[in-house]
Amino acid sequence: MLLPFGGPSPDPAPREEFGLIGASGRDCRGRINTENSRPVCLAQDGCLDQETQLMCPPTPGLRKVMVLLAAALVSASVAAGEGWREEGVQYGQVGADVVLSCTGAPGRSGVEWRRDGAAALPEGCILRDGDLLLPEAELAAGGDYSCHDGTGQLLRSVSLRLGYLPGIPSVTCRASDYENFSCSWTPSVETFLPTRYITTYRKKLLMDSEKWRTQPSQVGPCVQDPGHPHTCSVHKCEFWSSYRLNVTEVNPLGSSFRLLDVTMQAIIKPDPPEGLVVEPVPSAPRRLRVRWQYPASWPKQPHFQLKFRLQYRPVAHGSWSMVETVNLSEVITDAFSGLEHVVQVGAKDFLDAGNWSEWSAEARATPGPGLTVTPGDEATTNAGLESPAEMPSLAPNPEPIDRSDPMEKVAILISLGIFSFFILAVVLGITIAVWLRLRKPSKDETKKHDFLAAAVHMRALPKAQIL
Repeated sequence: MLLPFGGPSPDPAPREEFGLIGASGRDCRGRINTENSRPVCLAQDGCLDQETQLMCPPTPGLRKVMVLLAAALVSASVAAGEGWREEGVQYGQVGADVVLSCTGAPGRSGVEWRRDGAAALPEGCILRDGDLLLPEAELAAGGDYSCHDGTGQLLRSVSLRLGYLPGIPSVTCRASDYENFSCSWTPSVETFLPTRYITTYRKKLLMDSEKWRTQPSQVGPCVQDPGHPHTCSVHKCEFWSSYRLNVTEVNPLGSSFRLLDVTMQAIIKPDPPEGLVVEPVPSAPRRLRVRWQYPASWPKQPHFQLKFRLQYRPVAHGSWSMVETVNLSEVITDAFSGLEHVVQVGAKDFLDAGNWSEWSAEARATPGPGLTVTPGDEATTNAGLESPAEMPSLAPNPEPIDRSDPMEKVAILISLGIFSFFILAVVLGITIAVWLRLRKPSKDETKKHDFLAAAVHMRALPKAQIL
């Protein structure tokens, strides 16, 4: 049975629901007695031991964390009930039994209940001793209820709002520079109830036995921006530190939270570079000069630099060429003369930490004398070159652009020739060695045959001749 907020509690010891995530990632739901609260035991996977709720013998450091965690959960649970204690409003959970009490009735008989001013009540409701019971209430059962005596006089009115317990929010974090990071979240359950979020962080340090431990003094709020719902920011961070973020979703029925470990060098993602300009190079029909600036959100410090990647292509083609650089300008040397090109640039931490930024806004230009198109322009660039003997087609070409260098092809052919010669020499050497090995036994056999023939000849001669 759900507790009616704004009315008398049927349970002398109210118990608020909470939800939390264990180290194994499972959703643990339990209850804390807000009248007789005490630290509860966490199982090895980080969830509450709901069967015994006895103190377990953890390590001294873990015991402190558990006590703080239990106290925070109790405070959040109590705040969840008190924060929405509105006069004449009662909250209930969909699928659970809900009881509406007619507190102003002098007796328990002759009470009549109405919903939205009509006598029609939700199907299956039960009138018991003047109270209205909605078994396994459905979402559509919400509305304005009122109880009346036998004469029709109003005794009490209550607005019933039904919904669901909070789900575990999905949280992602990003740092656009090395001093601050921001996080955003999305609720996993539509509760149909008023909801608020509590966002905090704790700095983590590498201490005893190379285990991550928290430093209790470095705890603070992740500041929420009213103009950007479901976002919060942490400022003045240390780039080589790690942080644990806690996003708790609270509604009148309970709370649920997500813990997320954040490492600055893993979530760094700069904003796109700004001020991108592309312009042709005079007297160079295949070159474009590109320049840009650091994003305004990235502090310019010598120890934290950015590297950049440039992508470009003719407007009529779909395949991109790309080049990386650490400079704030670059000259494209293989542009197509007379064709308008589109250029974009992205940024990343110089030491390759984190992720590449999103691509900047496009800038366009045509190699050779012509107009320069900056990101905000929509005018078409017209080249002021003399008409060549054969104008290139501006229709989209499905074939990929062949940017191979002729010298590169020659080098490949020479390498293949040298490799083929080497293979041929090896095969020829092996063949000669085998042939020589096969010839050697035949010579021995010939010598043996000549020796036998000479012996037979000498045996046939007279002894006097032999002597």
